[in-house]
Amino acid sequence: MKLLVFAVAALASAQESYLIRNATLHPVTGPEIAGGSLLIENGKISALGAKVQAPKGVKVINAKGLHAWPGMINCATQIGLSEVSSVRETNDTNEIGEFIPQVRAIVAVNPETEHILVTRANGITAALTLPAAIAIGGAPGQSIVRGQAAMLRLDGWTWEDLALSPSAGMLVRFPTIQTVTFGFPAGRTEIPYAEAKRRYEVEMRKIDEFFERSRRYQQAKKAATESFLPDMQFEAMLPLLEGKLPLLIAAQRERGIRDAVDFAEKHKVKLVLFDVRKPGTQLARLAQKKIPVIVGQPTDLPLDEDDAYDAAYSLPGELHKAGVKFAFATYDNQFARNLPFEAGYAVAYGLPMDAAWRALTIDAAEIFGVGAITGSLEPGKSADLFLTDGDPLEVRTQVKMMFIQGRNVSLENRQTRLYQKYLARP
Repeated sequence: MKLLVFAVAALASAQESYLIRNATLHPVTGPEIAGGSLLIENGKISALGAKVQAPKGVKVINAKGLHAWPGMINCATQIGLSEVSSVRETNDTNEIGEFIPQVRAIVAVNPETEHILVTRANGITAALTLPAAIAIGGAPGQSIVRGQAAMLRLDGWTWEDLALSPSAGMLVRFPTIQTVTFGFPAGRTEIPYAEAKRRYEVEMRKIDEFFERSRRYQQAKKAATESFLPDMQFEAMLPLLEGKLPLLIAAQRERGIRDAVDFAEKHKVKLVLFDVRKPGTQLARLAQKKIPVIVGQPTDLPLDEDDAYDAAYSLPGELHKAGVKFAFATYDNQFARNLPFEAGYAVAYGLPMDAAWRALTIDAAEIFGVGAITGSLEPGKSADLFLTDGDPLEVRTQVKMMFIQGRNVSLENRQTRLYQKYLARP
């Protein structure tokens, strides 16, 4: 009986309706609405504008002096898969095998991770979680096709609840010519160029052959009889080959970007580039081919000693000017909450404010195929939004309320609990 009462109460809570009044609405895809109202019903935005009537039974929230924004999306984390990076037992990101496209990050996500609470407290309602770390090049023997990334809602009881898009892209460690590597405890390691090139060519042959085998499997399945035996490894590649999933590749420099684009064109797959730092002459090609980019962290040091000190800060502005769709990411868990501040740095170095907000929200959603569900304040979309007392790109701004799928979620987290605990210390 108690379980039945709890289930009914949970269902009622999930279906609560709200009318947010007197807020400054920032739809992102449309003009700002001062003193506007936004109606949330059945987990979705049902109406917004200067005058919206409150249906009977709706909870009214007076948001005078506050701003309503669509929830932000962090496009590269390992939230739910890695708790403490230095403690092996809390990490689920090192699968065995060179080609493991069947590995799905979503099924290993821990909904109870503290990172979810801390991250969403700063206005982030969704995050891409990766089955392995983003890697440039890498050592021979490491996984090459590393598995499927997932787009998570940052609220839910189970991984099924969290799954905004259970398969949002196929992560690949793309080969590159590396003569200098850094690692712990070995430190800096140098190898001759001829050996680095040989390793690169070996790995490129491997990945080319695997994609060719996957394509042959696709063709064989189309012409198959009842005796056809499915293969999990190649089955996982089919959505990628059919254009339903993008290929996720990290490429920082001009040569790596060129090779990745050439590879995607050769195998006729969609491409999303991560951690782009120095696109050079490939910038125009990215715009022409409509290849989206997830920029690297602006606070990283320049790649080369003669690079401009503000190279990382100004890159988003350059991408916007060139017409390249892009989004932001923190590439970690512990600082995933700092996502809006990355956009703030980019605005300070030339990126228009409206472009920064699109990159944090609707552009990020569209890059990973969930733009029809979330990413902006529009009728019919999931009610993923938050209220602030100012500009979220400013450090001093406070997040006052948050809604995910229309649920008023708690902003409490480990940091706020510790703050209250020591504030009350005798």
